[in-house]
Amino acid sequence: MAPSGTDSGTSSARRSRSTSPDPLASTAGTALPYATRTALHLKGLVPSGVEDFKIQEQRALEQLNMKSTNMEKYMFLSWLRTTNLNLFYRLVLHNLKQIAPVIYTPTVGQACQEYSHIYPFLAPPNAVDGLYIPLTEVDNIAEIIENYRESIAEGDEPEITVITDGSRILGLGDLGMNGMGIPVGKLQLYVAAAGLNPDRCLPIVLDFGTNTERYLEDPLYLGLRQRRPADKEFYDAANKVIEALHAAFPSMFIQFEDFSTDHAFGLLDHWRRRTLCFNDDIQGTGCVVLGGFISAVQQAGIPPEEQRILFVGAGSAGVGVAKQLVDYFIIEHAIPEEQAKAMFWFVDSRGLITADRGDKLAEHKVYFARHDNNGVQCKTLEDTLEYVKPTALIGLSTIHKAFNDRILKRMNEMNRDARPIIFPLSNPETKAECTFEEAMQCTDNRVLFASGTAFPEYIIPETGEERVPGQGNNMYVFPAIGLGAVLCKPEWITDTMIYAVAKALANSRNKDEVARNELYPRIERIREVSAQLAAAFIRQAVREGLAQDPEYKDLVKQDGGCEGSAPDGTHGEIVLAAVSKRMWHPAENFEQLRECCPHHHHHPKVSAEGSQSSL
Repeated sequence: MAPSGTDSGTSSARRSRSTSPDPLASTAGTALPYATRTALHLKGLVPSGVEDFKIQEQRALEQLNMKSTNMEKYMFLSWLRTTNLNLFYRLVLHNLKQIAPVIYTPTVGQACQEYSHIYPFLAPPNAVDGLYIPLTEVDNIAEIIENYRESIAEGDEPEITVITDGSRILGLGDLGMNGMGIPVGKLQLYVAAAGLNPDRCLPIVLDFGTNTERYLEDPLYLGLRQRRPADKEFYDAANKVIEALHAAFPSMFIQFEDFSTDHAFGLLDHWRRRTLCFNDDIQGTGCVVLGGFISAVQQAGIPPEEQRILFVGAGSAGVGVAKQLVDYFIIEHAIPEEQAKAMFWFVDSRGLITADRGDKLAEHKVYFARHDNNGVQCKTLEDTLEYVKPTALIGLSTIHKAFNDRILKRMNEMNRDARPIIFPLSNPETKAECTFEEAMQCTDNRVLFASGTAFPEYIIPETGEERVPGQGNNMYVFPAIGLGAVLCKPEWITDTMIYAVAKALANSRNKDEVARNELYPRIERIREVSAQLAAAFIRQAVREGLAQDPEYKDLVKQDGGCEGSAPDGTHGEIVLAAVSKRMWHPAENFEQLRECCPHHHHHPKVSAEGSQSSL
């Protein structure tokens, strides 16, 4: 019974309006025309002003800029995304350079560390924003997937997922369930950069426990309070989840993200030819670094075969990057594999990686272990630098300031006849091996620089010239790979498809960017660049006979792009136009919103003056 003095029908309707608002009304907000407000019985329930979307965006940007910390901005944007998706993506797309570091690195690292503490304030209660799959519920995965199906609109089955177990988040270690911030953030970049449909993106965290005492002892931690399973139990459970996801959504593109090194390689090796999948740490990082490295080699001032590349950090990302650079020297410069491999040296926590170092090397390190060191063992980066005399220094160590002033100055001294290539790629900024300013100051402003995190421009004091740092941000490539895969549906993703994307990235710089010796295109052009990279991916997939979508196979044929198989990173204009047309865009006005909003046909059409017209 209803409480005394309360009408149960009115109470129910009031609850319904607040918890399940009309999708058009809730998205349009203050831009909802008078006639539609009348039809939805909203007259007198909202302020009388009717705004356009640009004013809404202006207000949202004003509120964002009033937040004093990036965490406050992150939480504001998260709430906006889960309450007004259209406004959120208009704001992101029109202010991408400002907002990308808030919704993803570096801010997402802090957000993940505090995820259990801020989770209730990121979205309205019970808002569905992905799947949390505990190890204890893996046997109920079919039920979990069915619950998800019931939460989405008809026709919105996911076409892409980012999945993590939170075991190696950025350079921050094992964050357990808190790692969910990474798939959520990554998928926002898929949408913003490449126009994937946000209603068809599925973030997933495998909540398989954590070995981090801080979280196990935290009374506010929302994940499974147990230590991580042994390998067999891990793979059995993870494979059961992936099998169920593939059975439920057979054409869904799966991106593995931030698994521990061994598990990252193990999952990719097992699933790579069984389903449409990709690992951004192994393949994406290598792809974006290769794109910048190609540009750097062109500007270095020495022949490519004379490059000597020293990697600091030998995890999955470092080895994945190096193997793609080896492919570059093999494919682009016809250097035999053994000779190309010999251009690379690795340093890990125990020093220079050699075959006779005396410890058992992890399997993924064996390929690059040196056999020509004649017994020489280098314990430190400084010793290795003097031994190798590298022309390029690439950091994926997650060790803050690993490239100190002594290291940077020696790189400059060793490369007087060439411009030193220095890529501190670790994320977030607190793990970066050096800053752009430090690299410029220690190399007489000669450095060819790319970082994993964003650094500000540097003004050369003597000349006032502004230099823009390259950012080897995976955002340049993984959205384009995902879009290309979703569109042409290759049987699996080959190394040469990834290579074609890296080549296309190097090719995508415009005349101004090339003239300024920049290694990457400006981030403000990301949608234009993503379309080009996706088109190059599709052309390569068709050339290799692996694309399954007949439309894109035909379009590549029309473009004359079926000949040959070399991954040259080129694309045709017909495919490029089709890819660009397929990209999702947020509505820019009420009529666009009305046409794309679910159940829009239930609402009256309105003229520009807001009067109602017949349907």
